Amino acid sequence: MQLLLYPVITILTFLSMEVITWCTHKYIMHGFLWYLHEDHHQPKYQGVFEKNDWFFVIFAIPSILLFWYGVLPNINYLFFIGFGILCYGLTYFLIHDVLIHQRFKWFKKTKNKYLIGLRKAHKIHHKHLNKEDGECFGMLYVPYKYFKNQMV
Repeated sequence: MQLLLYPVITILTFLSMEVITWCTHKYIMHGFLWYLHEDHHQPKYQGVFEKNDWFFVIFAIPSILLFWYGVLPNINYLFFIGFGILCYGLTYFLIHDVLIHQRFKWFKKTKNKYLIGLRKAHKIHHKHLNKEDGECFGMLYVPYKYFKNQMV
């Protein structure tokens, strides 16, 4: 039974991370931790790293702790919650830093409608250079309006 339960825990954790990401982005990153996120909203940031990159470290801590406590004394459900968070973090990196912001030039030209919609929604998010009046705070969920009129 546990062997079937562990993949379900991982998948549910991964899906839950979209909601957690949306809330964290809107209320924490665009709230009291804006000073860490602000440089990410400035046009053409020139550094290799941004202060915003600290969020990768901050969000990795729960995953690391869950891995640690998920193997003591035997592997348990905490490990798979940590694994779900890790999978979401890797997906976030690939979507946000590689595909959208092109910090690494791996996927420059995509014709995938979903990925184009993701880029449009994120561009609208970055249209706001301050912490107020933002929209599109999630990563994987994109409102339908960003898929309309796509020429692929």
